[in-house]
Amino acid sequence: MVRILNTFCVALMGLSILALYHVSEQTRVATVELNRVNHQIAREHATMSVLETEWESVAGPARIQQLAASRLGLTGAPAVELSSFNLLPRRGEASLNNSPIAQASVRTTEPVTTRNGL
Repeated sequence: MVRILNTFCVALMGLSILALYHVSEQTRVATVELNRVNHQIAREHATMSVLETEWESVAGPARIQQLAASRLGLTGAPAVELSSFNLLPRRGEASLNNSPIAQASVRTTEPVTTRNGL
């Protein structure tokens, strides 16, 4: 009986050793994979910082204004400049560029309500 119990314990010990070795190998493989992913993340962060720097130079206000002037013929000056409310045209009067003011209307899909909710 003792011999069977000893054999069983030795077999159980061998299976435990194999299981621990398997867990150890899985841990080693996971560590290698984690290091690889961390290096890849670091490379992507470096690439993102380069792209952000390039975007700042491409989307800068000075470059946009230069492109608008060269390709669209736009200048930085406003088309109409008002310095006070008195310069706004009254109803029925000619607008600032001497063209008549067009009738404007707005359509809404929601009912118009007042402060009282009526």
